[in-house]
Amino acid sequence: MDLKTYLKEQCIRVDAALDRFLPKESELPHSLHKAMRYSVFAGGKRVRPILMLAACQAVGGDTERAIPAACAMEMIHTYSLIHDDLPAMDDDDFRRGNPTSHKVFGEAIAILAGDALLTEAFKLISDPRFAVDCPAAARLAVIHEIATCAGSYGMVGGQVVDMESEGKSDIDLPVVQYIHAHKTGALIKASVVAGALLGGADAEKLAAVKRYGEAAGLAFQIADDILDIEGTTEEIGKDAGSDEARGKATYPAVIGLAAAKEEAQAMMDEAFRALEIFGPEADYLREIALYIVKRKN
Repeated sequence: MDLKTYLKEQCIRVDAALDRFLPKESELPHSLHKAMRYSVFAGGKRVRPILMLAACQAVGGDTERAIPAACAMEMIHTYSLIHDDLPAMDDDDFRRGNPTSHKVFGEAIAILAGDALLTEAFKLISDPRFAVDCPAAARLAVIHEIATCAGSYGMVGGQVVDMESEGKSDIDLPVVQYIHAHKTGALIKASVVAGALLGGADAEKLAAVKRYGEAAGLAFQIADDILDIEGTTEEIGKDAGSDEARGKATYPAVIGLAAAKEEAQAMMDEAFRALEIFGPEADYLREIALYIVKRKN
């Protein structure tokens, strides 16, 4: 199966599960559940949940076991986008080519939809109905990993430093690396680590997958920085050039576009090296690393 087919099939699989797990619009409060579903089903590529499934597969696990956690990861990612788009943060009007949540539902419901998605994610991961044949220690480790990477030591911490660095001319590379590794990279790393844990990985495989996730996560955000410069608004689903216009701390801004491309390639190479202990069972992880750097949206 080629990567395009694999991504499409796994995206359909994740979307079907998200539809089952998310509250229905017909349930009270209608406006909140409608807003949650609006953002979740606004056209995401499901990179993080698919990475979780691919990591589970790479270590020889049953990917069906990882589906609830994969959906929870997409809920957390979506909540972060809703809040990131708010007027108090990036003040974006469009996300994935669609009006942002606060433009459709108002700021209050957008904030609450994000809050609800974050909480729903941990409700889903901890649901005892999905604990069959999954050791309690592994589930606890998954919850801990995702919570750590989503909070102040991960994504939220990265977002704060990103906001505090905006418009400053003295931002250096270590600060940009911190922002990228935490704001974006942390959830990508958590996705593959969680998949490996749910797949029953031993210590050696878990360490390899973690190194892969760290490198792939950094590559993903550097690629985003590059796309903001080289992509069109139609391709990336939001205003092209917005990072530069806001004075965002990005790789191209600090080291230049050519060097940023070299660093993205270096991180992809590092991700490949991390998987050297695996055979063809990790090929989808390898292909996704390549896709992350070469993608156009």
